[in-house]
Amino acid sequence: MKILILGGTRFFGKYTVEDLLSKGHDVTIATRGKAYDGYGDHVKRIIVERTNEESMKTALGGRHYDVIIDKIAYCSNDIRYVMENVGFDKYIYMSSTSVYDPKHINTVETDFDGTSKDFIWCDRKSFPYEQIKRQAEYALWQKYADKNWIAVRYPFAIGPDDYTKRLLFYVEHTMKSIPMNIDNLDAQMGFIRSDEAGTFISSLTDKDVKGAINGSARGTISVKEVIDYVEQKTGTKAVIDREGDTAPYNGEPEYSINTERAESLGFRFSVLHDWIYGLLDYYIQSVD
Repeated sequence: MKILILGGTRFFGKYTVEDLLSKGHDVTIATRGKAYDGYGDHVKRIIVERTNEESMKTALGGRHYDVIIDKIAYCSNDIRYVMENVGFDKYIYMSSTSVYDPKHINTVETDFDGTSKDFIWCDRKSFPYEQIKRQAEYALWQKYADKNWIAVRYPFAIGPDDYTKRLLFYVEHTMKSIPMNIDNLDAQMGFIRSDEAGTFISSLTDKDVKGAINGSARGTISVKEVIDYVEQKTGTKAVIDREGDTAPYNGEPEYSINTERAESLGFRFSVLHDWIYGLLDYYIQSVD
């Protein structure tokens, strides 16, 4: 298939590209051209400024792809720039479980209704992250319902290559006894491994499915469990203090993500507790 990926040069986008290439697809990546991608001559490249409509029109206008995978759409205008300028048979949008208001235990796709709320054409800086991601989905549900699209909703993606370093925050602060302000110590939360986040998206290119679909590792873990493990492995002691550094997962409620729809397509997600402690070991080794 002829596949365009908007983004795809870092984190789990790389796993998507590599998996598609291994399956023999004709892959084009569209980026600002500022990041080294390491794909050599295995991919085609298009330089584009994703947030500029004229740039999108100039670089991609009139082209047609079997599948577009959009890793870097955040707001409703980002969606529009693709829908109005590029032809496709299928569009896969990288959404987020942040659209759920709120997430909860056993969160299912229908817990977010993209058809019932007020829609606004907006830019990335118009609202906080959760709101602009909802507006992006509102655009799909309300303005482009006739198009063949999939909105993939992930919780936090984590792995050794996680550039956000959010999970690393807890490991490093615990080992160095740096005070942390944590407001959800015992809340169970869901995650997805970065390589699975990439390959699941790749797997959807030939699946007969439309609409929203969740992806997540099976099982949950709390910040307290993470900290307890680090303390036990390193002999250090976490300092929890309201005056400490604000923890990156603050504000997250207790939740789990239902993946029955994804798994009905044949994709089997890993069990979180089978690998997260190995990831924590990796982070422990990385702390100076």
